[in-house]
Amino acid sequence: MTAYLLDWAAFLLRWLHVITGIAWIGTSFHFVLTDNRLYKPTDRALVDQGVDGESWAVHGGGFYHFSKYYVAPKALPETLHWSYWESYSTWASGFALLTVLYFFNASTFLVDPRVFDWSPAAAIVGALAYLVVGWVVYDGLCRLVGRDKAGDVGGDLKVGLCVFVYVCVAAWVACHLFPGRAAFLLTGAMLATWMSANVAMVIIPGQRKVVAALRAGAKPDPNHGRRGKQRSVHNTYVTLPVIVAMISNHAGPLVQSRWNWIALILLMIAGALIRFFFVMRHKHVSHWEIVPVVLVLVGLVVWLVAPAPAPTAATTPVSFAQVKAIVDTRCVMCHNAQLANKDVRLDSDDAIVGHAKDIEQQAVVLRAMPFNNATQITEAERQALGRWVANGGRR
Repeated sequence: MTAYLLDWAAFLLRWLHVITGIAWIGTSFHFVLTDNRLYKPTDRALVDQGVDGESWAVHGGGFYHFSKYYVAPKALPETLHWSYWESYSTWASGFALLTVLYFFNASTFLVDPRVFDWSPAAAIVGALAYLVVGWVVYDGLCRLVGRDKAGDVGGDLKVGLCVFVYVCVAAWVACHLFPGRAAFLLTGAMLATWMSANVAMVIIPGQRKVVAALRAGAKPDPNHGRRGKQRSVHNTYVTLPVIVAMISNHAGPLVQSRWNWIALILLMIAGALIRFFFVMRHKHVSHWEIVPVVLVLVGLVVWLVAPAPAPTAATTPVSFAQVKAIVDTRCVMCHNAQLANKDVRLDSDDAIVGHAKDIEQQAVVLRAMPFNNATQITEAERQALGRWVANGGRR
């Protein structure tokens, strides 16, 4: 019953995480698009009000007029819309999902002795430290290298380069401490933590200080707006790398490859370039050269993580009895009448024969099963399964 309830908790949390993620990313992308489509106002009345940029849009049968003020309007409205609950809800639901799926099953999902042999408790502590240290390093780079001053092109380039180097190092570390699926997920979670912490610890506090100063009739510090803009720009470029890291769990060869950390870095670069392409399109600038670059990066990943060819038919036969012994030892504990993962049962002779191609694909070609090799299947056993299927997969 506990496993059943945890499955439901994971499903509902995943649904909530997707809902809040759509709300957060949608809001973020909308404001980035609006900000990049602003034009200097020509209406003198708008200029006198302190409007620094404006844009018109048509959507859903209506017309919209957006105005952006340099620092703030002269008369601040009583009612303001704040965009932060989407961010907090996305991170909180994601962390809860990480806890239910990975921390409650740390011995299976966070530990693979072939990668790094440590206890489940130590792996949980390591995962939490990975998230915390990631934010501390990133925030420190922004404050020390970039000096938190948006618009300083040299500073922005320096902090961008330093952050990129750190992400590469972090991806390498994660893939050498955790199983592939966990490593990719934790790297995405680290970047998502940056994004949410930017909102919670930089953007929103700065905006609150600006509002408080205006309410008090004082002149607000424009650096709050600059810092918020800098971190907001970081967030928009990190979004697609986070998504590709999160959905990587559905690509067995990607996370299982010995070069998985390189593949992850290449895919995150591709995601950032895709986002850059659309950001520039918002400014009516088309960088079509990005398209072939992204295709080359993805092609490199496909080539890099390609599994070894499946074994051809061999003269040395493998009996069904041998296959059944392997399946009973390595597979049935997760594919039986009580626990049929992915609706696959392998606890009968007919089921094994019926799923022969699935066994070959998952255990021999993709090497994705057993999950994290929890049952310690050997290379010889994988090859035996492959030879059996290649020779007909019969009883």
